[in-house]
Amino acid sequence: MNTPPDFKHLDSPDEWAQAFPVMQELRPHLQDAASFARQMRRQHEEHYRLLAARDASGAILGIAGYRLQTNTLYGRFLYLDDLVVTARQQRSGIGARLLSQVRDIANSSDCAHLVLDTGLHMPFAQRFYFRNGLLAKGMHFVESLQTTHNEAAQ
Repeated sequence: MNTPPDFKHLDSPDEWAQAFPVMQELRPHLQDAASFARQMRRQHEEHYRLLAARDASGAILGIAGYRLQTNTLYGRFLYLDDLVVTARQQRSGIGARLLSQVRDIANSSDCAHLVLDTGLHMPFAQRFYFRNGLLAKGMHFVESLQTTHNEAAQ
């Protein structure tokens, strides 16, 4: 890529729908753009932000979804829920640039930590995070609960 990507937060249902094909590469259980936009609205109401890297034509190359939080373990921190680059753009540096943008947001928001989870079945993602300065600090445990309020998490 010759021209650096443009980074912009996506804050409307139309913009979220544009990001759906990219997010679906990371989250294949997501079914359609309309359901995804509804999920984004719910998460946006809970202070989730979706940052996109776009090329000069406006095509979305990658996205990073995050929330600013506070807890007793990390103090104020940025939690990176989602980081995905289109298959065509992997190993192009877009992922590292998105991560750098998110890191800058965390620093400018007085966060003490940047925190994320990645699946044990994702060794390439783990390598990417190690290469970009993140360290494995724990394990993430999950218990699936039967609820009608949790359509996206599977």
